[in-house]
Amino acid sequence: MAKFSKKRGKSSPAISTASLPDIIFMLLFFFMMVTVLRDSELKLQVNTPEATELTKLEEKSLVNYIYIGRPTKQNQKLYGTSPRIQLGDKISNVDDIPIFLEKHKVKVPEAKHPRITSSLRVDGEVTMGIVQDVKTKLRKSNQLKVNYSAGKRVDDL
Repeated sequence: MAKFSKKRGKSSPAISTASLPDIIFMLLFFFMMVTVLRDSELKLQVNTPEATELTKLEEKSLVNYIYIGRPTKQNQKLYGTSPRIQLGDKISNVDDIPIFLEKHKVKVPEAKHPRITSSLRVDGEVTMGIVQDVKTKLRKSNQLKVNYSAGKRVDDL
């Protein structure tokens, strides 16, 4: 008869952690590539009107956004409660629009300059006076492609 001896004192081998840094860096790289950062912080209250017939803008890199609305609660002490214009990250006035458009044109290849669109995101409660001033300044700056942003209307059944 064969003798069976009990294995005492031997434990399972330790798990190797040599590849752990590689896995962590792969995950870090993946999340850095997939994450989309916000272009600008919205300092205005903009509740766009709702519409039923909408089309999406194809190339977002060719769109410059102009926000028109009343300042948020935390910005009302600084900017007041009257409707304002936000270009990029800062509250501006109508006279700053040509400079804003030129800064955007520099980032776009020259062949695509005719396809640049200005998208107006206007609060539904804002009067048309400030919107008309913006449209006039866009026309004087030779920015003729203008788009109005709207939210999709959900029809009640």
